[in-house]
Amino acid sequence: METFYKLTTGVKIISEVNYGSVNKGIERLQRDIHMTLQESKEEDCFIYLKQEKVIKEGYHIHFPKKDTLSIGASDELGFIYALLYISEKYLGILPFWFWNDQTFQQKEYVLIPLTEYYSNQPKVRFRGWFINDEVLIDKWAIKGDSTLPWEMALEALLRCGGNMVIPGTDHNSRKNRELAAQMGLWVTHHHAEPLGAEMFARRYPEKVPSYYQYPELYRELWKEGIQEQKEKKVIWNLGFRGQGDRPFWDDDPRYETAEARGALISSVIKEQYNLVAELVENPVCCSNLYGEIMELYREGHIKLPEDIIKIWADNGYGKMVSRRQGNENPRVYALPTNLAGEKEHHGLYYHVSFYDLQAANHMTMQPNSLDFIGRELIYAFEQGADDFVIVNCSNIKPHVYYLDAIRTIWHMGKVETEKQGKAYVSQYFSLKEEALIQMVYDCFDEYAKCTIPFGSHEDEHAGEQFYNYTTRILISSWLKGNMTGAKALHWATGDISLEEQISWYYKLCTKGYELFLGLLHKGKRVLELLPEASRQLFEDSILLQVRQHVYCLEGALLFCNSFKEFKQTAYQKAFYYAGSASLKYLEADTAMKQRAHDKWDGFYDNDCLCDFKQTANMLKYIMGYIRNMGEGPHFYQWQREFLYKEEDRRVVLLTNHENHLTDEELFACMKGKIE
Repeated sequence: METFYKLTTGVKIISEVNYGSVNKGIERLQRDIHMTLQESKEEDCFIYLKQEKVIKEGYHIHFPKKDTLSIGASDELGFIYALLYISEKYLGILPFWFWNDQTFQQKEYVLIPLTEYYSNQPKVRFRGWFINDEVLIDKWAIKGDSTLPWEMALEALLRCGGNMVIPGTDHNSRKNRELAAQMGLWVTHHHAEPLGAEMFARRYPEKVPSYYQYPELYRELWKEGIQEQKEKKVIWNLGFRGQGDRPFWDDDPRYETAEARGALISSVIKEQYNLVAELVENPVCCSNLYGEIMELYREGHIKLPEDIIKIWADNGYGKMVSRRQGNENPRVYALPTNLAGEKEHHGLYYHVSFYDLQAANHMTMQPNSLDFIGRELIYAFEQGADDFVIVNCSNIKPHVYYLDAIRTIWHMGKVETEKQGKAYVSQYFSLKEEALIQMVYDCFDEYAKCTIPFGSHEDEHAGEQFYNYTTRILISSWLKGNMTGAKALHWATGDISLEEQISWYYKLCTKGYELFLGLLHKGKRVLELLPEASRQLFEDSILLQVRQHVYCLEGALLFCNSFKEFKQTAYQKAFYYAGSASLKYLEADTAMKQRAHDKWDGFYDNDCLCDFKQTANMLKYIMGYIRNMGEGPHFYQWQREFLYKEEDRRVVLLTNHENHLTDEELFACMKGKIE
């Protein structure tokens, strides 16, 4: 008796349901079949899609005949998840196949056991990504197609079992709503863009963005936003922060007290809630308790409708406390309390990528361990914040290791981090030998152990922004002659002099450099042991990120040495160290762009938030400053010293015999001549 269903490229897929998103899902499965199976001309098997009463967004797979696979679901996402289940389980297409360049060896067919299967209910009801700070994806096109990166991002989300998305920031979120809806996803909104409406300052650039002065104009924008989206599946985000990702009271002095701020936010949210209820049948609403909003809520100044989902946020580093803003870091506990008997709904806004112009990660992985992230999320669920999880994933590719783990957590409500990490390595690196799996896993696992602890709390570890923004802040203060210290670093150093800040920075970077350099050496050894098929991904992922840390740390240390020599009036050494530091940051940029092969061509070109190039440029500014102090105003002495022969240096009948060298040309002449 036949016990298997044989799936071939000759499969005929017959759908009795009428969802555009499901049709797109069928096309996706057909693409997957042709990617993984050899061509067959026979129509020797069937897949039927039929409406069936099962759990929400769930599905039922069974085999009424040996040549027929039947999928039953009650809604569009149920059918989509069933098709993706077949793709992953039997065709071997992993959730991040596109982002990790998974390759496929085509088979003649695959055999599927004739076993009835019902999908499980995920732990979290609403699960999704916020594609935020998306400066890489935004400027990237694949063979001229700028929409495909977004589609592949949303496909990866669906493959992770996600069902909602904020599809970009500002313009992008509005532009990509339709694509998200076409793929069956719920849409929700940035906490600074309530109801997904157009920003007041964009519509009315000539007016002061004040709700006090223009309440009717705000209402019209909100109504337009609702009307534009009311036919889609939307989780309506209610709130009122201001124009951009900052509090409204920064621009409106009327609201000086916490009571006044809370009263306005409460009234605006109530009005938005009523507008949605008036225009949308059975709406789902949420509100972000983020940053200063959470503190006002905790203090009792904000009142919210009982039936909306209250979204609590981590601090950008994975800890469920309020985020640091500038030099203020109150670390207020950011989870619901006293939930016994409550009917309220709670969720999370969580970061695997964060942008704070201080110490966070954007181009590299979360600087805290997978074990730490797992513990924080599971604890949050235990506190009742499990109705909603949206993860800031920025540009996806640098963060897939953590995103893969979070998909397990939002499905299962738990994760065994070592098992999870090894499964990731085994699958994506196509490794079967336990020793190789362990070595690659160790590189991922040790990564967080190398990150710099810039504070006393367990989450206070630095991403790549730390070496770039701190260096730029210190250079800026130096160039301005501000030797009393950079106020922008008081969050980390307190009120100390610039020289003391640079000494603090040097000590931290020295420790981090030693650890990451050791991991880089280890990674290079592992690379040599890996089979050819695994090397590209290893270099593109963990090894690249370790290189970025090492080169930036080297640059930071050279910068600190430049300042030290400058203070001792050793201007030539100071100039040379600054130039060497600039080259190290450029090396980080080059290492990144060297991994932009094949379809990734151009992916890293718009690194404009961390921006290794800008750090290198600022170090060039300081080279000019140092040179001016060392040989200005005539600028020929160093040129004679490093370019001319000994007998020509002493005879100064002409100051110089050729054009003045640029700083870069002079630096090149110094190589090998300065210790």
